[in-house]
Amino acid sequence: MGQVSASSSITVDADPKRALEAIADYDTVRPRILSPHYRDYKVVEGGKGAGTVAEWTLQATEKRSRNVHAVVSVADSIVTERDSNSTMVNTWTVTPEGAGAQVTLRTTWKGAGGISGIFEGIFAPLGLKKIQAEVLENLKRELA
Repeated sequence: MGQVSASSSITVDADPKRALEAIADYDTVRPRILSPHYRDYKVVEGGKGAGTVAEWTLQATEKRSRNVHAVVSVADSIVTERDSNSTMVNTWTVTPEGAGAQVTLRTTWKGAGGISGIFEGIFAPLGLKKIQAEVLENLKRELA
């Protein structure tokens, strides 16, 4: 099993602190920025920042979906979502960029072995980057 990852970045017109607060707001901001690939989104515990627990189904393709039970931690300028149902980890990193901030969303997981793992390592990141880009564009609009 190899490590599989997908990463996308965007520059937003908001100071890094405001961008980080928006990313860590699972109650109000997160539902507004998710793409149609996310279904059944709900906050189970908390709602803002560290300690939040949220659940959703990520419909990556017509035939592939993943039920996510994300436990959130926040450290400095990083929001981390660890899926209790799998090895998947989403890491949101916010850094200063001119008058705004750069937001990077990176998703990693342990891929399958064998031939299916090779295909997963090639094709899954491509599809996931498209989903990430849509969510990041929605975040940019939210912060505008």
